[in-house]
Amino acid sequence: MDLYEAVARRRDVRAEFSGEPLDDAVLERVLGAAHRAPSVGMSQPWDFVLVRDPGTLGAFAQHVAGEREAYAADLPPDRAATFAAIKVEGVREAGLGVVVTHDQSRGGPQVLGRRTIADTGLYSTCLAIQNLWLAATAEGVGVGWVSFFREEWLAERLALPPGVRPVAWLCVGPVTGLQEVPDLERHRWRSRRPLADAVHHETYRRTPAESRS
Repeated sequence: MDLYEAVARRRDVRAEFSGEPLDDAVLERVLGAAHRAPSVGMSQPWDFVLVRDPGTLGAFAQHVAGEREAYAADLPPDRAATFAAIKVEGVREAGLGVVVTHDQSRGGPQVLGRRTIADTGLYSTCLAIQNLWLAATAEGVGVGWVSFFREEWLAERLALPPGVRPVAWLCVGPVTGLQEVPDLERHRWRSRRPLADAVHHETYRRTPAESRS
């Protein structure tokens, strides 16, 4: 699979995990791709916590379910009905959680390139996540990014050191297949913007849709 195919095929997987264990060699390659991500000042502010314990997986799935319910309660009835049909996580089904963390202190107080934009460290960790996701797609492995969690809850559960943030819980595992159309488009939650609306020349311009809002 070439890069452009992997980009096009990448999906946020929730319901397609097969439940089979992930081959250790494949996991090593996928984590290796993540670890080769570019980072500001070569600070490499990420770490990967591999979670397989059924108790931890179950506790996290329960935590996510509670946050999902709280989110749904704030939606208008029509959106709540649409949201109810969307599966938001595959924590138990995947059998492996890769928690990607961010340590803003990594590299010391004077990270080259971070002086004017502190968030470049966090952006670096997100690049590691993207590398992991594309590598997994190329390997035929599914990844689902779970964001319905409280950072403090997960940090305590995983005994993260002070100052280390859990940026993403990634459900990772073999899949039965990948959806042709992303879930949120299939369920008509939101559609993809045309590229032309996202490209600006010289200065930012409002799109026709934004002008009407």
